[in-house]
Amino acid sequence: MREKFQFLPEAHGTTMWAVTMVGSPLPLIAGYLALVNLWAFALMGFDKRRAKMRGARRIRERTLFLSALLGGGLGACLGMWCFRHKTKHWYFVVGMPLILLAEAALGVWLYLTFR
Repeated sequence: MREKFQFLPEAHGTTMWAVTMVGSPLPLIAGYLALVNLWAFALMGFDKRRAKMRGARRIRERTLFLSALLGGGLGACLGMWCFRHKTKHWYFVVGMPLILLAEAALGVWLYLTFR
């Protein structure tokens, strides 16, 4: 009787196991960043709409900052400027672009390190 062997990929050297098994992680990272930026943009628009309503529950400022810190800096900045929301608060006017700048610098550093 003939035995069947299953050959699985092995990690060699500095190759990560996950990359060997599923391929490049770039589509997953790009998808995540697209979703979190869309979410941050939508949060800004939703909070602006709620700000115009009298007595409506609002989104916490720390939630808006957290959405930016999780990778949605571009969406938060665009939402802030498109909806003209939180533009009178210095910590948003300064903080959101700084978060975006830090995320861009991290992206460039990761690209240059792991290309």
